[in-house]
Amino acid sequence: MKIATGWKNFEVISTGDGEKTEKWADVLLTRPDPQVIWKNIAAQKLKVNARYSRSSSGGGYWEQFLPYPDEWTVEWKNLKFLVKPMGFKHTGLFPEQAVNWERMQQLIKNASREIKVLNLFAYTGGASVACAAVGAKVTHVDASKGMVERAKQNAELNGIHTIRFIIDDCKKFIEREIRRGNRYDAIIMDPPSYGRGPSGEMWKIEDNLYDFVKLTKSVLSDKPLFVLINSYTTGLQAGVIKNVLSLVFGSENVEADEIGLPTKEGIVLPCGNSGFKVWEEKCK
Repeated sequence: MKIATGWKNFEVISTGDGEKTEKWADVLLTRPDPQVIWKNIAAQKLKVNARYSRSSSGGGYWEQFLPYPDEWTVEWKNLKFLVKPMGFKHTGLFPEQAVNWERMQQLIKNASREIKVLNLFAYTGGASVACAAVGAKVTHVDASKGMVERAKQNAELNGIHTIRFIIDDCKKFIEREIRRGNRYDAIIMDPPSYGRGPSGEMWKIEDNLYDFVKLTKSVLSDKPLFVLINSYTTGLQAGVIKNVLSLVFGSENVEADEIGLPTKEGIVLPCGNSGFKVWEEKCK
């Protein structure tokens, strides 16, 4: 498992009974986590600012116990990101992804040339900001206007004004880029388990991921640097991602593993899987 480090004011405080409690700067939030199947070993419950509770009718809600700001920031290395309790237990950030940000930043810096990065299903732009911060030319694509606006705020917070933001269905955007002849040196994708496009198109990762990854191959440049696939889909193992990358791009320099976060209890919390295809030796 690859473990995310480098956070200055974020940490996982405790886990157990299907939940995790995280400290986001000075705010403690408790959220459900399907990976946490063990008991809470803490002697007493923590006094948290808010807890996300599931609703029997679907979805859920934040129950506030102590005051906290409407939004605030956390820091990873020299970067800042906005945090805000949102729907579906989200906070606008996946801290475990820092392990991938670090790897991508190193690959971009080692390439010693301008790298064009395409970030698909790009959410609030953590990866976009991390890549742009080391000089990459980033195109950020997400179908949600609200998430793209949030990503713009994260970029502005870090003084980054070079990211191209696109609100679009990722598949349709790729198809247009193929017709336009636009190419990218690196592709990042964080596809959802399920979803619908702007015209009602159904997305199911088990049915659509392979064909989508194969489609993205057509927008890779002649000197590609890397492709990264993230997955939070329960049951979709790292080996599956590795196989998809190997079948589409070739098996050389392909790796996939769980990613996770250290906790104050001394364990590591699993947080999904990531797979890299890297051409770094060809780019030196």
